[in-house]
Amino acid sequence: MSLPDTISAPLARALATKGYETLTPVQSAIIEPETAGRDLLVSAQTGSGKTVAFGMAIAATLLGEAESFTSVGAPLALVIAPTRELALQVERELQWLYAEAGAKMATCVGGMDARTERRALDRGAHIVVGTPGRLRDHITRGALDMSALRAVVLDEADEMLDLGFREDLEFILDAAPEERRTLLFSATVPKPIAQLAKTFQRDALRVAATSGGEQHADIDYKLMLVPSNERENAIINTLLYFEAVNTIVFASTREGVKHLSARLHNRGFDVVTLSGELSQAERTNALQSMRDGRARICVATDVAARGIDLPNLDLVIHADLPTNPDTLLHRSGRTGRAGRKGTCVIISPMHRRNVAQRILRTAKLDVTNMAPPTAAEIDARYREGILTATALTLPVAEEEAEFVAQLMERHSVEAIAAAYLRQQLAARPAPEDVTENPQPGKPGDSDPRTRERFEGGTWFKVNVGRKQRAEPRWLLPMLCKAGDVTKTAIGSIRIFDTESIFEVAAQKADAFSRSLAKNGSGERGVTITAVDGPGERRAGPPPSQRRPPGPIERYDPNAPRPERADRQARYGSAGLKPDDFEAPATGAWNPSADADKPRAPKRDFDKPRPPKVSKAPPSKDKGKPKWAGKPDGAAKPPKKDHKAKRKPQI
Repeated sequence: MSLPDTISAPLARALATKGYETLTPVQSAIIEPETAGRDLLVSAQTGSGKTVAFGMAIAATLLGEAESFTSVGAPLALVIAPTRELALQVERELQWLYAEAGAKMATCVGGMDARTERRALDRGAHIVVGTPGRLRDHITRGALDMSALRAVVLDEADEMLDLGFREDLEFILDAAPEERRTLLFSATVPKPIAQLAKTFQRDALRVAATSGGEQHADIDYKLMLVPSNERENAIINTLLYFEAVNTIVFASTREGVKHLSARLHNRGFDVVTLSGELSQAERTNALQSMRDGRARICVATDVAARGIDLPNLDLVIHADLPTNPDTLLHRSGRTGRAGRKGTCVIISPMHRRNVAQRILRTAKLDVTNMAPPTAAEIDARYREGILTATALTLPVAEEEAEFVAQLMERHSVEAIAAAYLRQQLAARPAPEDVTENPQPGKPGDSDPRTRERFEGGTWFKVNVGRKQRAEPRWLLPMLCKAGDVTKTAIGSIRIFDTESIFEVAAQKADAFSRSLAKNGSGERGVTITAVDGPGERRAGPPPSQRRPPGPIERYDPNAPRPERADRQARYGSAGLKPDDFEAPATGAWNPSADADKPRAPKRDFDKPRPPKVSKAPPSKDKGKPKWAGKPDGAAKPPKKDHKAKRKPQI
């Protein structure tokens, strides 16, 4: 199929050389006759070929009827992208697209040497591609001449507004000539984008390349629900199961990227990272490693979610759930680009399955559920791959025949096959153990930040309380260490004057007791014992499984300390018994029992108080001045002159 005649001749030749036979919907819509010479507001999903589309759209504006550029001077076109990676990728795409036309390119992106960029601008360029902050800096310094601009393209405009570049964009567009074409590309057109178009475009033509129900038709979406403690194992097994040529794994934070990349590297994967804390050179090297085949997996934050186009990127894994549907679509759009098929796996902990399903519904995606690949499934794929390896079907070369004959003489066919099998399996990372077909409610699928339910828990006591300044924040680690349990096994902690009681989950109580009997509390002078006395039993539930009366208490580190009241009298410090949880506490005041006791007489406040009598003997010198009784001629000592001793002020 031939390309449309509306495409500029040099660009059509470049497309044919690149192997283009058909155009994507956005590329076809952008070269329609009614779009010629007009400002355009284009909405198209990521991976739909927008770079080639706006390259074709501005060709007639830049070249006119000419086949190539004749002279180099001030830039004729300016392309603005939100991130460094996207700007560099756009520059690479436009390089081959305008190669036949002889276009000179220049890039202005943050993180690169600004002096080198200024020298390139001084030499002249036909098309400049850059990020908003760096472009504004060059305009302010007078390095970027905007007087000859004929077209300005804003790529991923919604992302630029989300990143806070609105002021920079307005500054750049104000500096551009009024008689220019402005092409605005955005995945969505929210109200801020519409306002930006209304302000800086003239009678813009709205172009919608795809409908909302056709998003990412070339991507197979899979939702994988896993127990929260098996998330990383599921990621490893997913990588091994699909065996994609290139994969991007998205994490939410930089620390998550570091941790996950270290785990994958230790398992034998070739991994690079991509996050905002890396320099531009490091990010460029990471992407180049993926393109060269030196690395197959890139662990990245959302900085890589827009504009990154890697060859043979077949798999995208969401290790952390995206925060909104737009982020999900932009992350997933790294695969399934330009007609290629791709797979996107969303890994969600069980306790966040409702969040994942809500995001997918809002994004209007057709998703199938997938259980995490098991070790048996991965081993089966390994063996099938070994059996169908291309190397086994190739004929024996002449230079190999002699050595093959020597192998056959010295070793049996079974020994050679076994050695080959062991070698192939050793070269592949071993799969992880995961729960087969995990279901909600299974152990390990609850939120790790929540505590277990303590139905039927066992109560213990420790001989430290408020008088020993006991607090849950140092009691809890001591109890966990003494009982060899995690903090989720410890329930309510109630602190009294000289002791504290705490609850242990029923399924952990026996192991807690065994650990205490073997190791003790681990602290000098601190003893931990069960609340129940040995051999005591009652009708109904065992005393060890009874709660103290009152509402269930949970430790809240931000809550104020409870009042002391008379809990010491209720629970006692040394004789805490099971009966204390059932009967009234001894020592508490009972009005009916104390009614006959004599009380102290009330004081009559109308009667005057008797004068106080001092027990000390009166002083003989009372009323006399301190200097009285001195020798004759002695006088009252003069007052000290404090001003005379003052240091002069400087």
